[in-house]
Amino acid sequence: MGQMLIRWLDWPQAWAFAGVLVIAILGWIGFPVGFGAYGPGLGLACLVLALWLMGMAVWTMARAKTTVNPRGTPTALVTEGVFAISRNPIYLGDVFLLLAASFWWDAPLGLLLAAGFVWLANERFITGEEERLGEIFGDEAAHWFNRTRRWL
Repeated sequence: MGQMLIRWLDWPQAWAFAGVLVIAILGWIGFPVGFGAYGPGLGLACLVLALWLMGMAVWTMARAKTTVNPRGTPTALVTEGVFAISRNPIYLGDVFLLLAASFWWDAPLGLLLAAGFVWLANERFITGEEERLGEIFGDEAAHWFNRTRRWL
């Protein structure tokens, strides 16, 4: 039961949600330096971009009838749409969500959490996903890896 709960909680979005909660607490604590009047606008822009990236990625993957599960077995290599911009648009959306929270709650230390999420996603999820894609789709995946950046 414990292993299943840990595995269920070890999803990129669970980490991103935890990051948003930490950023909200940091914003509540307050800092002498922040984003000022620009914070809410930047936060809203990042939120819209985050939701667009994630929504388009899920929609594109659903159209291709492949999994969005980071530990699942893909049935199609999706390289069009937002996947032509970034190999990981959902994770990129998570980063923009963390940036949105940082700007909205005027929590500059949240920028460090966003950077930490990039590292975490690379180590815990992306490396394994790319290995599976390479094993399943071979040269086609290698070509996509070469022409499309991991993040931006």
